[in-house]
Amino acid sequence: MADNEQDSNKLAEERTELAEDRNIMAMERTFAGWMRTAFAAIGIGLAFRAVFGEFDPPWLARAIATLFIGAGAALAWSAQRRTCATLARLNPHTLETPAAPNFRLLAYAVILGSALLIAGLWILNDGDIGEETSQRAAFPG
Repeated sequence: MADNEQDSNKLAEERTELAEDRNIMAMERTFAGWMRTAFAAIGIGLAFRAVFGEFDPPWLARAIATLFIGAGAALAWSAQRRTCATLARLNPHTLETPAAPNFRLLAYAVILGSALLIAGLWILNDGDIGEETSQRAAFPG
């Protein structure tokens, strides 16, 4: 009976290890889903600004686009924090998992890109730094 009990314990440990590996893979898929959602929010912000750029007052389209782009950056930050916390708790057994810095690097790149987009929305106007194009047309020279 002792051999059966040892075999049973060994099988239970193996199933637990495989479950932990499945959790790591699920965490990677969840991170990818959050990043897709972050990119979607950034895309919505850019599309909003492009489609509704002639709002009155003129800053309104930029403000709404900024909210969406900022939400995308916040989602990227949250995703990497949760992913890194989960990786710290789980131990891979048969998987070769990516390192936490890879998740952070991707999230930081999205955050930096979002910040640059927001700055571009507010600083650059039709590729020129300074006044709006419509104001220059009204007051040439």
